[in-house]
Amino acid sequence: MGYRDRLDGVAPRKMLALDGGGIRGVLTLEILAAVEDIVRTECHNGDMVLGDYFDYIGGTSTGAIIAAGLARGMSVSEIRTIYHDHGEEMFDKASILKRYRYKFDSDRLQQLMQTTYDKQTTFGDETLKTLLMVVLRNATTDSPWPLSNNPRAKYNDPTRADCNLNLPLWQLVRASTAAPTYFPPEKIKLGEKERVFVDGGVTMYNNPAFQLFLMATLGAYRLRWQTGEDKMLLVSVGTGTAAKEDDTLQPGDMNLLYNAASIPAALMSAALIEQDLLCRAFGRCRHGGGIDREIGDLIDRADDEYSPGVLDERLFTYVRYNADLSADGLTELGLPRIRPQDVQKMDSVTHINELAQIGQRVAERDVDAAHFNGFL
Repeated sequence: MGYRDRLDGVAPRKMLALDGGGIRGVLTLEILAAVEDIVRTECHNGDMVLGDYFDYIGGTSTGAIIAAGLARGMSVSEIRTIYHDHGEEMFDKASILKRYRYKFDSDRLQQLMQTTYDKQTTFGDETLKTLLMVVLRNATTDSPWPLSNNPRAKYNDPTRADCNLNLPLWQLVRASTAAPTYFPPEKIKLGEKERVFVDGGVTMYNNPAFQLFLMATLGAYRLRWQTGEDKMLLVSVGTGTAAKEDDTLQPGDMNLLYNAASIPAALMSAALIEQDLLCRAFGRCRHGGGIDREIGDLIDRADDEYSPGVLDERLFTYVRYNADLSADGLTELGLPRIRPQDVQKMDSVTHINELAQIGQRVAERDVDAAHFNGFL
């Protein structure tokens, strides 16, 4: 089955959204391995991959790398091998002269993307198994660009000179991973114009879950898939988060350098949580950690007098898997010897094995076949 075969048909629909987070995508992959095992077991097909199961996969930054691989029909094991064997290539330190602009060169990452997805594969390539959404930020126009290979979308019209379906898949993924200060931007030619793109993580969609739902259902995107908690499953997988608390902070400490370093991360974190919150408010949440201490996890319980959702009839079924990378969270996973500072950074390539351990423990604790009831 190719992605065009998924445009129409009978519900239920299954969608997968993958957060950004650099090398912490290793954690995501361990969770996805558990999901893949469930799908293979329940569907009695040991060769089944997630590209066979999900109809629409979306990702941002490292999530775009994984999403594109799954859409091409790769197994989780194949993508995991790329991260473990080529993690250092993804974060190849730039020369001293370049480091005032960015920490890492993109040449080896570009070669890896071209090899992984085949340099000739386009965004609209017929070999893709699923509909695919990747999130970029167009720095030239200062706007988020969640791009889909949905052939009905306005800017995927093949008569257009700037048809997005003709763009190289590797280049879109590379642009989605071009995190400012980490990697140089990516230039992409759209028709007669060249635009500069950076990491989609610096938009509202570092967690692309609710945006993926909108792109599957809003009339403007021209898919109009049917909504309903028995008609649509949305699975969202994070790369780990950790709340920050600094009891020593004083107002005078918040100078220009402090704000320049902290504000982008704060905005990205808030956007990630907001996407998760919207999914739980409009969908029926089967699993997910707490949002905060006031609203909890928004999972329906018989003894809860306050309805956790906005609608009585929810628009989809929702599952969220993620890891708490704080000291308390790691201890709860039975991994107290892992230092939070070693696994919280996007470029912690020397701690890939620890990240894999965290993902495995989250998968063992959280991923359950019951979360997929009605969609297998």
